[in-house]
Amino acid sequence: MKRARVILIGAVIWILGVSFYSLSFFVNIMEDAQQQANLVLFVTVMPLVWLGSKLYYKKDHSTHGYRIGQTFFLVAAALDALITVPFMIIPNGGSYYEFFTDIGFWIIGLEFITTATLYWYARVYTRTQKIS
Repeated sequence: MKRARVILIGAVIWILGVSFYSLSFFVNIMEDAQQQANLVLFVTVMPLVWLGSKLYYKKDHSTHGYRIGQTFFLVAAALDALITVPFMIIPNGGSYYEFFTDIGFWIIGLEFITTATLYWYARVYTRTQKIS
């Protein structure tokens, strides 16, 4: 696994995810703005991780998608701990504990891993099996 590459792509996914999450507060579609933002994040994570996986696998075909998904999620969780929680959650009355024990956080983490793994099976594994 190309560590610097996967960390950089994971950081870009996190930046775009936080951007979509934050921008969703400016468009009022649902009554509960927090629920709307979480839904927007849930929907945007899938294509972001799919695209991130596509970018990663342009140069590496040997790393399983599960490991890539885990790394993407680990990068996002680390950036959440360093940036999101202290600057967005705590000023609004939240805490690290509330953020990291929220079921939505773990569902999105599962989404990271599942999407990267599915990409690997759909685009990388099938291609390497045809070559062999």
